[in-house]
Amino acid sequence: HVQLVESGGGLVQPGGSLRLSCAASGFTFSSYCMAWFRQEPGKGREGVATIDTDGTTVYANSVKGRFTVSKDNAKNTLYLQMNSLRPEDTDMYYCARVKVCWSYRLPHNDEYKYWGQGTQVTVS
Repeated sequence: HVQLVESGGGLVQPGGSLRLSCAASGFTFSSYCMAWFRQEPGKGREGVATIDTDGTTVYANSVKGRFTVSKDNAKNTLYLQMNSLRPEDTDMYYCARVKVCWSYRLPHNDEYKYWGQGTQVTVS
């Protein structure tokens, strides 16, 4: 079965950096669009970034130039390098498998098919 396990969150000061990881299993990792989204309890999801099977990336305007999504197909792992963190980046971050990556937009809420338990990022 599909399993996604996020790690790497924590407490960081404004301006600091964190690197999130997502270990994937139960499917052919290299064949799927992968994504990061963030969500506060009781609130809607905010797409952060996607990376397609060919490495094409898309970012939310709010993180463009500060966050970098990447993947290692040999390790079945997705990453999110977050630099210049701001208090408004505080959230629970999730990695997700998406049916299709679009080159011009982030996924709609119903396009995230599987996600992990999340990892908390707090910038304060």
